[in-house]
Order: sequence, then structure tokens, then C-alpha cells
Amino acid sequence: MGHDARASSLASRLARLGFTEPARAERLLATGPLADQAGEAWLLDALGAVADPDLALTGLIRLLEADPEPDRLVAALAADASLRERLLAVLGVSAALGDHLARHPEDWRVLGDGDGGTGLPDAAELRAELLRAVGADPDQAQPRAADAGPGALDALRRAYRRALLALAARDLTGQATFAEVTGGLADLAGATLEAALAIARAGLPDDAEPCRLAVIGMGKTGGRELNYVSDVDVIFVAEPLQDEAGALRTATALAAALMRACSETTGEGAIWPVDAALRPEGKAGPLVRTLESHRAYYERWAKTWEFQALLKARPVAGDRELGERYVATVAPLVWSAAQRENFVADVQAMRRRVEEHIPAKQADRQLKLGPGGLRDVEFSVQLLQLVHGRADPTLRSPNTLTALAELARGGYVGRADAAELDEAYRFLRSVEHRIQLYRLRRTHTVPDREQDLRRIGRSLGFRTDPVGEFETAWRRHAREVRRLHEKLFYRPLLVAVARLEPGEARLTPEAARARLEALGYADSAGALRHIEALTTGVSRRAAIQRTLLPVMLGWFADAHDPDGGLLAFRKVSEALGSTPWYLRVLRDEGATAERMARILACGKLPADLLLRAPEAVAMLADDEELRPRSRSALLTEVQAAVRRATSPEQAVATARAIRRRELFRLVAADALGLLDIEAVGQGITDVTAAVVAGALDAATAAWEAEHGRALPTRIAVIAMGRFGGHELQYGSDADVMFVHEPLPGASEHEASQAAHTVANELRRLLQLPATDPPLKVDADLRPEGRQGPLVRTLASYEAYYRRWAHVWESQALLRAEFVAGDPRVGERFTRIIAPVRWPEHGLTEAEVREIRRIKARVEAERLPRGADPTRHTKLGRGGLADVEWTVQLIQLRHAAAVPELRTTRTLAALRVAVAAGLLDPADGDTLAEAWRLASRVRNAIMVVRGRAGDSLPTDLRECAGVARFLGYPPGRTGDLLEDYRRVTRRARSVVERVFYA
Repeated sequence: MGHDARASSLASRLARLGFTEPARAERLLATGPLADQAGEAWLLDALGAVADPDLALTGLIRLLEADPEPDRLVAALAADASLRERLLAVLGVSAALGDHLARHPEDWRVLGDGDGGTGLPDAAELRAELLRAVGADPDQAQPRAADAGPGALDALRRAYRRALLALAARDLTGQATFAEVTGGLADLAGATLEAALAIARAGLPDDAEPCRLAVIGMGKTGGRELNYVSDVDVIFVAEPLQDEAGALRTATALAAALMRACSETTGEGAIWPVDAALRPEGKAGPLVRTLESHRAYYERWAKTWEFQALLKARPVAGDRELGERYVATVAPLVWSAAQRENFVADVQAMRRRVEEHIPAKQADRQLKLGPGGLRDVEFSVQLLQLVHGRADPTLRSPNTLTALAELARGGYVGRADAAELDEAYRFLRSVEHRIQLYRLRRTHTVPDREQDLRRIGRSLGFRTDPVGEFETAWRRHAREVRRLHEKLFYRPLLVAVARLEPGEARLTPEAARARLEALGYADSAGALRHIEALTTGVSRRAAIQRTLLPVMLGWFADAHDPDGGLLAFRKVSEALGSTPWYLRVLRDEGATAERMARILACGKLPADLLLRAPEAVAMLADDEELRPRSRSALLTEVQAAVRRATSPEQAVATARAIRRRELFRLVAADALGLLDIEAVGQGITDVTAAVVAGALDAATAAWEAEHGRALPTRIAVIAMGRFGGHELQYGSDADVMFVHEPLPGASEHEASQAAHTVANELRRLLQLPATDPPLKVDADLRPEGRQGPLVRTLASYEAYYRRWAHVWESQALLRAEFVAGDPRVGERFTRIIAPVRWPEHGLTEAEVREIRRIKARVEAERLPRGADPTRHTKLGRGGLADVEWTVQLIQLRHAAAVPELRTTRTLAALRVAVAAGLLDPADGDTLAEAWRLASRVRNAIMVVRGRAGDSLPTDLRECAGVARFLGYPPGRTGDLLEDYRRVTRRARSVVERVFYA
């Protein structure tokens, strides 16, 4: 009983320590070589501290079973906490290194240190160690191994893994920094290449032509940032001592033998492949070239990506003097590559191609190549280096994080952005290391097995919820990397151009202009003038602008029109220059400055709106400030302003200023992705309704002031079309009808004249020339259209609709809704039109045919001549009219029987039609998707152009602006056109079946 209790107690303790199979661990401890230590705290606590205690225990027992002196190892572990920590840390992460220790149990001794030090061998020490392992003399100019047979290859592998074991132990216990680990791995790769070259020399025939051969490390090897398992990228360069042809044959034989010595599988396995594909002409070119041949190729034939690759070039093995000459020869070509035509575009296109070739199943878990992965950081840093390293030698480090630090120090990247990238890169690389260490296999994919994720999470310090905490941290870093990659890579933030002053040595006007062009500014000279105007002088405003502009230039460049954005920013800054809060908010509230830049540069409409109300900048600081205001709040503000005004013109001017401010709020929120299309339409409708109500009050007050008595009638304004449907767009008119009811005892003629005067005054006031956007009030949907009276009484409307209403008028009334004036009149009007727009028995077949005939006529006659029907958002195939007429036909036919269809809103009616079984759900989704996309495109056209438009622009720059506003990445304008045509084509197919069937 006591034994069972102790066993249960031990199993519970093991479970608490992190063992996932505590019963198995208990058996291993009780019956294996650790039986005498099974309950010792030093052992159990140490096992519980590692990433995978089960894996570590299994590896330790295998090691003890293989060691001829297991008691010595157990005693050393019990006595030496540092050894214990390192050995178990390795065994708890790497099954492969556990296998190595089981084969070579004596290698555990490399994990101890008699003096307690934690230092790692440097490159020279590693070189000497691996050369001696293959029987070569490290002091010789061209070391030669004792032989080139299997024994030398096995010795090289054992020595390599022994050094790898020591490095991994210090990595996993935090005794080596990230830079020391990645640099140490690169140094170990260089030493391995040197030893492999010594083996290759041992295999040469005695009569081989002598030569000089240098091995140039590329990629992460060259950057001293290697991972645990990777192809080692190299380039071979040779120089003859006598006969060039013979020397190249010898050098090629050496290079090929070196590659085999590293990649060939022996009884000790393989090390890693040596990849020489980055050489001139790739695999199709000679394996080895002379220095002069390399130079000639790069001067005449090299592609952009080859210069990007050469940024990492570093001599790592062979003839060091020749290697240094190679690097010195290619460096001027590397640092002038950015002058090549389309250089930036080529680099960006290459990154997109890399992403496009990722297998779909891996994309979401790819650490290296996928969005938010390591390549996003590396490509961003390398592009910035290549663009700016021409003039700034401090940026020329082949190491990613060193270069990133220099980019931040020089002002090319914001310090916060650089810190985020640095942290994310270290994290992602650490994850990559943990994944590769497990089996010592080349992989960059995050596993999806919980056991593997748990091991990775615990190895990174996540202990409460290893899997969840790791996944959260990984996704957060990936999102941040992607965001910054998009920001830096597609519109690089360049040196602090804002600090430019005439004659400044570091940044000439020519250099600044080139950098602005790289950012995407079309008029770099004009941009420089704006920058100089904002930053020249010793005032506090100029000093703050010099701090702001380096970052804001990049934010402008992230949007469609950086030149327009910068010009608008200059104008706003000049208008608010003496306002104390303006620059302080921009400086201290990073989101405000970034939002302002992106919004100003996305198109003409937001820039025009803000220039006329620059104080609206303040609302950009907070998402809550960008939330659309309610109709009641707007109406209260507008009506209060009207009451305070001394004239109707002043009253409506104030109301229009409120509308301008609210339009900017909506455009800004839309541009920032805070509103969907329905919320935008509702917001514009609400502010329009408030302004119309204010204008009605002002016009009524003007009549009463002129006549000295109260208005003899009650007036209501009925919203029609998109206004009534809560679907107004940035460029929409306000479609209305006016209805009035004379007061008891009033002359109907006098009341009618008064109502006409007020309605006309309302329209005049809202369209007066002013700095604010005009609001056209269109009453053409009234009975008899423009030929009929502008205002009718309730009785007149009732008589007209009872006797003369056409089916198209019933259709127009579907979206009629009271918005301003006397609510009692509005409510009575709504009752009058109810049987007209929701006919009790639906439509007759003749009426259905009439609606279809009118629709066909509209399609044939109203589409502008020459307009492309596949690009016209309103009248084109699958556009707004197609969707709305289809929905309205359903409403006319079924609203009497299905009361939920009695709504003025298109999408709401569409949802009800699906729910009621009147429309197939898939068809409903198709129509809704087309309506939303067409509506968003129309809004985007207004934003970009500053004026309304119905067709997707044929101007490439404008169309690109529309695409960017809609969220398409740079260079993907064609995707918008394809998506629009696909979506509307499908919608038209539904319309053909549902509307015309």
C-alpha cells in the first residue's frame, strides 16, 4: 500500500512537472539506469524545466545505456548544475541530437566547462577543430586531409555535430545571444566547408594543375545569420597559378568534391546540401569561374535579384585574399544596382512571385516564405539597403538585424518600426530553430500536432498555456511583420528627407529627389519644395515638422496619390500652423499623423473636405470620434445653428459646414476600414436628412419673417430613391417630394403658394455657391415629373395616385420615407401611398411586363454612348439598377403578403426575400455581393476624383486609386477589374433568371 502511494505521488509530481505520459516516465525512472535517482529533486526539477520532459528523459536513459561509464555521467549531472541544464535542454528539444549522443556518448563532455564559462569558440577555433578532425593542419595555406575516404567524411560529421551540440546547448539555456547563435552557426558552416575542401584536396590526383579557390558564403551563411538546418549557399571563384584551363578543371573538381563531402549520406548521415545555384547563369553556368569572368558577367548580364543576393557575399573558406578581392570587385556593382531601370519594381515583383509559389496547404503555417514571415523582413531590409546604401556605407552590412539597426539609426526606418521588426525577426528565427532542432531537418513550416506545438511553446518560455500562448505570439508577430513589410517594402521609408536644407552634405537635392521617386512620388521636385517650405527655419513648428515628415512621407506613399497628399498636408499645416494643438497631436499621437497622411493621399475628396475644415484633424485620434453621429444628434446641432443664425443664408451655410465635417468623418472612417458600405450609406443619409430639415426650418423662418405671420400650411419632405433607402453615396443628390396640408381655415391657394416658395427657397439655399459641397435637391420623382407642381397637398397626391399612378411610380414609392418637416403630414402621406407601393393583390402580368419593358428601355437608352456596360456601376450588366429593379419587382409582387418586405432598403428587402423563400439563398448572396461592390466602387470613384462617376475609370492612375481605396494591394488594379466583372456577370445571370424570366 505504501509502495502504491509513493508511486501515485511520483506520477502526480511528474504530471505537475510537465510530463505528458507520467506513468511511462515513472516506469523508466524506476527500472532504468536512473532507478537510484528516481525521486531526487535535482533530477526531477531539471527534467521539468525543459521543453519536453518525456523526450528529455528518454534521451537521457538512451545516453546512459550507451555510455560505458554511466555512473560517472550521473555523478557529473548531480554535481554540475550547468552541465545538467545544458544536456537536458538539448535532449528536451532535439531527438536528433539525442540520437547523436546515443551513438557517441562521450560527446556529452563538450557540454561541461571546468571554469563555469559560457563562451563559444570563434571562427578560427572552429576551423582548426574541424580541420584537425579530418587530419589536416590548420596552419597550412591549403590544408589537406589525411585522406578522402569514408573515414574522413564520418570524422567530419562527428566533429560537426559535436560542435553543433555545444552551440545548441548554450542557445537553449539562454547562455548565448541570438546573434551569437546565428553567427556561430555560420562560422561552423565556414569551418565545415574548409574541412570539406581539405578532404577534396586529398582526393586530387598528384598531377592536378594548381589553383587558388575561394568559397564565398551567400544568403544566411554570408550574413552570419544561419539557421540550424539549411542549404548552405555558396559561389566558387578561382584564379590560376599557371594554366587557366587546367586550373579551372582542378577548381571545379575541388568544388564538386567539397559539395559531395557535405551532402553525401554516410553511416553518420549527411551534414547539409551545398547549393551553388546563385552563381552566374545558375545551374546552367559553370560551377567555378575566375574573378574576371564573374566581373564581366555581373557588369553585362546579371539580373536584379543577383545583386540582391550578392549583398550577402562574404569569404568563408579557401583562399581568403582571393575571396576578399571577389567581394571588393562586386561591391560597387551591388551598391549601384538601384540605379537600374525598374529596380524597385523588380524586387517587389520577385517577392510576390515567391509568395505565389507557396503551396496552399503550407501558406498559413510558413515561417519563412509566407506573408508575415522571415522573407518579409529580409526583403524589406535588403531593398532599403540597396536603395540607400549607395550613398550611406553604414547600411552595407550583410547581416539583417545589423542592417536594420543602421537603417533605424540613420532615419530610414522609424525606430519603433525597427524595434518591432527586430523583435519579430528574432522570435520567428527562434521558432524556426526549435522546429529544425527536433529532427535536424530543413523545414520552415510550423507543425500542427499539439505535442510539437507544446514542445516549441515551452522551449520559448511559454509555460501556462504553451500552445495557446505560442500561437498568439506567433500570429501577433506575423501580423506586425506583414504590416511593416507592406509599409516599408512597397513604399520604402527613406532617409529623413524632411531634414533637408540647401547645401546639406549628406543629402543633396538630387539624392532626395531619387529617394522620393523610389517612394512613388511623381513630382519629386515639387515634393522637395513642399518639404523645404514646411521644415526650413528655427521655429518650433519647423522642428516638429522635421521630426514628422520622414515618417509621413512614407505614409503618403502608401496611398494612391502621395504628391496630392503632401500638398494637402502642407496646406492644412499652413492653415493650422499657429494652432497649439495641431502639431502636438500629430507628434504625440502617431495614429493621427498616419491616418491623416493615408486619408489625404487616397484621393481628392478627403483632401478637399479637410482643407475647408482643417480642425477636423482632431477627430482622427480616436476610432470613437470617427463613428458616425446619430441622426437625432445631427438634427439637434443643425436646428440649433439655424435658430442662432441672423439670415437664412447664414443658417444654411452653417448647416452645410456641418455636413462637410460629417462627410470628412465618414470618408476618413471608410478609408480606414472602420465602416462597411451600409454604414456609410446610413451615415450620409442621416447627415443629409439633418441638413434638409435645417434648410426647411430656415426657409420657413424666412417666409414668416417676410410676411409677418405663421406659415399657413404644414410641410413634409419625403425622401425618395437612395435617400429614402438610406443608401446615399458621397456624390448623391437628395431625391425628394414635397407635400403640404393647409392649416384649418387657410386659403388652399395661399397655402399652396407659400409651400412652393418655401420648397424653392430650400433648394436655392442648399445649392448656393460656397466652399462647402453643394447639395442638389432633386424633386423629379414627383407625379408628372418636372411638368407637375413642385408641391402638392395630401389630397392632391391621394387623388393622383388613385386615378393616374403608373406602375413605375408605384415602384419609385417603394423607397419613399418621411425625413423632414411636419411628422403628422409625413405619416398621413405614408398611409396614402401604402396601397400604391404594396398593392393588395400584387402585380398583374401586364404590369410585370411593363416594368420589364421599362427596364429594357432604360438599359438600351440611358447607358451613355460609348460606355462599357461591364464597367458601368449603375446601368451596366449586374450593376445597381439590375439588383434594385429585381428586388423592387419582388417587393411589388409580394409585399402585401409578406409585411417584412415593406422596407425602403435594398439589402434588407433582399434578405427578407431569401428568408421568405421568394429568392434562392445563393442568388440572394450573388445580388447582395454585386450591389455592395458596385456601391463601394462608386464611392471610391468620388473619393479619388473628387467628383461623382458611374464607370470604373479608364485612366490607369485613377483606376489604381480606386483599387487602392478598396483595399487592393499595389500593382493589383487588374484584380479589381476582374473581380468586378466576375461578380457583376454572376449577378446579371441571376437577374436574367429572376427579373426577366
